[in-house]
Amino acid sequence: MAEFPAGDEGLLTKKRAAIVQRSFLAFIGESLGLLNYLRIDHGIDITQNKVATKQNGNLVEALIGAVYLDGGLKPCNDLVKRVVWSHRNEAWKATNFKGRLIEYCHSQSLDSPIFHTTNVTGPDHDKVYEIHVQIGERIFPTAIESTKKAAEQTAASNTLSILNGIDS
Repeated sequence: MAEFPAGDEGLLTKKRAAIVQRSFLAFIGESLGLLNYLRIDHGIDITQNKVATKQNGNLVEALIGAVYLDGGLKPCNDLVKRVVWSHRNEAWKATNFKGRLIEYCHSQSLDSPIFHTTNVTGPDHDKVYEIHVQIGERIFPTAIESTKKAAEQTAASNTLSILNGIDS
C-alpha cells in the first residue's frame, strides 16, 4: 500500500481486513442509503439493526460486483476509491480486540485465549450470545451481545482492560 511504504505484512493485512469487514461495509451502505433501494421479503424485518447491518454490507459488495461486471475494472476501481477508500480512516479506527488480546498473550508468554460460548438464547433472528475468555486457568467476565463476533470482541476488550490493570 502506498500509504504504508514501510508497513510490514502484518500491518498491511490488518488495514486490508478492516476495509473489507462487514461492519465497515455496512457503514458505507448506510451512508449511501442503499437500503432504500432494496426489495426484500415482507417477513424480513429490516428495522432490526443486525439485519440492516448485514444487508447494507451485502449491498455494498453487490454494488461493487455489479459495477465490475457491467463496466470492468476501471469503473469498479473508481467506485472503490470514491466510495470505500475515501472512508478508509473510519475503517482503520475500529479495533480488533480479539486479535490484540491474542498478540498481548503471546507477547507476555501467556497461554492463548480461549473464547467459550456459555449461553445462546433467543429465536434465530434475535439471538443473544454470552461468551467469556479463559487464559490458562483464569476465567474472565462474560460479555453479552447480539452476535457471536460482537460478544467475542467485547469479552476480549474487557479482558485486555483487566490484564492492563484498568479495571482490576
